[in-house]
Amino acid sequence: MRKVYTAKDVSASGPYSHAVDAGEYIYFSGQTAKNRLNPEDSPANESITSQTEQCFKHLTSVLEEVGLTEDNVVKVNVYLTSMKHFDEMNRVYETFFQAPYPARTCVAVYELPLGADVEIELVAKR
Repeated sequence: MRKVYTAKDVSASGPYSHAVDAGEYIYFSGQTAKNRLNPEDSPANESITSQTEQCFKHLTSVLEEVGLTEDNVVKVNVYLTSMKHFDEMNRVYETFFQAPYPARTCVAVYELPLGADVEIELVAKR
């Protein structure tokens, strides 16, 4: 039976776990700025900076639930609705991680759940 984690202050927009324990590695579901537990955290009309900060706030909460920190993160996937958001997202990103940075992929997608402009997912190693 696999072990899953759910952070108390982060909601899910569908039928998935916030993180799944796969032994040495923990796979974290993507997080957007929207939090169904706190509806005023809406990405509508929010800057990409504030949305990215909120994504990391949610991810930090899940990392803490698992007992890990950003230092355990080995891979990050960032999804943006436009590459015009890349520089702003990157400025927030570099405040969350320290060198040596995790591996990262960043892609532009047509749209994201809940009207978000950024979604971030992680893989961490114990």
